[in-house]
Amino acid sequence: MSTLAVKNESVEPAAIRAWTENRIIYVELTDGRIIGFPASRFKLLATAPEEKLKEVTLRLNGYALRWESLDEDITVPGIVAGNFQLPYHIDSPPIHTNTD
Repeated sequence: MSTLAVKNESVEPAAIRAWTENRIIYVELTDGRIIGFPASRFKLLATAPEEKLKEVTLRLNGYALRWESLDEDITVPGIVAGNFQLPYHIDSPPIHTNTD
């Protein structure tokens, strides 16, 4: 009788979709999670107009977010790990939800 050993390898998270709503950047990951963070956590995004924030695209097979017009790149593994440029402020814009 043989035993199959499965190696528990850690896989870096990648994105399959990214979008912006109310100055919050959302990322849907390949494992099904959706995470979000305020634009105010990154210097260039904090001052960018909402229209520019919505121009987010995926790069490097989902391992990076790119804002071409802002010349900004952010890694998805860095976001998941909580590596932000700026601290979170309690007075950051609230996340709005539709309550129809």
